[in-house]
Parts: sequence; structure tokens; C-alpha cells
Amino acid sequence: MTTHTTTSSGLDAARERLWAALGERDEEAAAAAVLDARDAGTPVEEVLLDVIGSVQARLGRAWAAGRISVAQEHAATAIQDRLVAALARRTPPSPRTRPARPGGDGTVPQRVTVACVDGEWHALPARLLAEVLSGRGFLVDYLGAHVPTPHLIAHLHQTGADVVALSSTLPVRLPTAHAAVTAVQAIGIPVIVGGAAFGPDGRYARLLGADGWAPDARAAASLLAGGLRRPEGARTGPGQGLPHLLDQEYTLVTRTRAQLTRDVLEGLEAKVPAMAAYTEEQRERTAEDIAHIVDFLAASLYTDDAELFTGFLTWTAEVLRVRGVPSGALSAALDLLSDVQHDFPRAQTHLAAGRRALAHVPAPQASGLHA
Repeated sequence: MTTHTTTSSGLDAARERLWAALGERDEEAAAAAVLDARDAGTPVEEVLLDVIGSVQARLGRAWAAGRISVAQEHAATAIQDRLVAALARRTPPSPRTRPARPGGDGTVPQRVTVACVDGEWHALPARLLAEVLSGRGFLVDYLGAHVPTPHLIAHLHQTGADVVALSSTLPVRLPTAHAAVTAVQAIGIPVIVGGAAFGPDGRYARLLGADGWAPDARAAASLLAGGLRRPEGARTGPGQGLPHLLDQEYTLVTRTRAQLTRDVLEGLEAKVPAMAAYTEEQRERTAEDIAHIVDFLAASLYTDDAELFTGFLTWTAEVLRVRGVPSGALSAALDLLSDVQHDFPRAQTHLAAGRRALAHVPAPQASGLHA
């Protein structure tokens, strides 16, 4: 049996064709780029991950650099999702030996439920994982984006899944992911997690007690094929291993999110005179930025990891910098948050770390969060 190996140049050509087609919002040309690569002998998994997945990552970088708008990124992602479906239709199932349940007799297929945690709308990574697992012989139930935990549990009771794979991109979803992991484990089903939310090294997966973590779809498939082993230091239950939550800082920040956002917005208006000339759209975008800062502060308090907060701030500062917006406005927002949270020692520590991180980000000459 001959195994097809796609050359780097072949993959590069397919990626460039797909990128150009998405830039023109030409779905027909995009489909041709993907399907031609498949028809030329490129394995489906390579088309999924090294063409579609690679181009999706490039879309994210282009948005962060200000080269494409949110609407353009959404339109391209919608096309990408349909390309995955078109590729699945072009690839008929072939006879194969399916992975067995751990400890089974080697004949029972392993059923995996793939879902995004509640509130997570970035579904393409999970969709790609579902297709990769299906291609490797797993039985897959793909539930898509934004799956409320009670609905997930009801589905698991009905289908008898052997394992759940949860995806989350944004760290602000970590508390929700923790609740989902705990709920699934409570009915006796192991959970693997993946996505940028869990950190590049899976640190938050371990903190929240997941049974496994994978940095990408290939690693996830290999992990499942080899059987899950509970990671060393894994926690059990929503309160285990997170004693810092007893101080209620996370809860209080979450409950007062709307008021904190309003207070900081009003304070910025007093500190930044140029905001008096802001349009309603600029004010709304500034309020959204502040709300994101509060959300990431809450997530860092939940994990008790200031690096989660500082990582978001430096990333945001870089995004704003390429748009001509100074990080000084972010520092001012942190000062205002610190003023209204003077009784929260852990929040003060994380905010101080954020200010130190921003001091190393160069800022252009401008004013306000959205000049």
C-alpha cells in the first residue's frame, strides 16, 4: 500500500488559492482550491488542517493586524465552514477498523461527542476536530457552537458517548468550561479539552481537572486512540484545587460587570477630553473594550493567574497599536478599575501586573481607546 505525501509546495499552492478566493468572497473558487487538492491526492486530514485550518489562522492574524474587518473575517469563516461540509460530501466513508473502547474487546466503536462550551461561538476548530476524528474511524457526534451544559448532559444521556471533547477559544469561558467538565465527569464520562482558552501548554486544562488536553486536532486524535490517562495534579469537582475562589473576588467582579464598565467609561471621559467628540459608535466600541478588560480580569481571578490577564492586555495593546490607538488609554482604564476595586487584593495584584506589562508596549500618538 502506498501512502500519499503532499509536498510543501503543493500545500502552499492550495493555501494561496484558498486565501485569494476568500479575499474575493468567491466561494466557488474557494471550493475549487480545496476540492482540487483533494482530487490531486492530498489526504483529507491534510486538506482540513494544513489548508483550511492554516488559512483560518491566517485570517485571525490578518484581523488582528487590521488588514481585514470583523465582517470580512466572519464572511470568510462562513465559507470555510461550508468548505468543510463540501469536502465531507466528496469523501465517502471507507471500510476500516474503528478504535475500540478502552478495555473493550476491540470490536465496539468509540463514540466521541465534540462540542463548544456554552458561550463559545468560534466553532470551526471543533468542526475540524470532528472531521479528523471521523476520518480516523471514531463515531462522532458534533454539536457545534455554544452548547449549554444542561443540553450537553441531556445529549450524553441519550447517546451513550464514551468521551467528550470540549473546545473553547477565549479564556473568559474557562469558568463555564470548568462547570461543563465537572458535569460531564459527574455522569462517568471522561473529558478532553482544547483550544486557545486552555493555554498554550494546557495549564488551565490541568487546573480545571480535565482528563486530557491536546494542542491540536492531530494530537487529540492520537490521545483518544491511545486511551485517556488522568493528568498528574488534575482536580476533581468545581471547588477542588481552587481555594482562592473562597475570597469571592471572582464572583463580585462578575456580578458587578455592568457597573464596573459604566464607572470606567465615565472615568475615561473625564481623563480623556478627546472622548467628548466621540461618535456613538466609538463610545460603544470603547465600552466593549472595557467590558472585555473586566471579563479577562474575572477569568484571571478565577484561575488565579495574572499572566492570563497580562497576555490579553498586551495582545489588545498590539491590536490597538496597529490601528493607531495608544496603550496609554488601556493603562488609564486599569487605573480606574483599581480605584473602584481597592478592597480586592488579588484584583489589585493582577491590575498592577497589567500596568507593568503595558509599559513595554510602544504606543502611537493618539488619544482614547478608539480614536
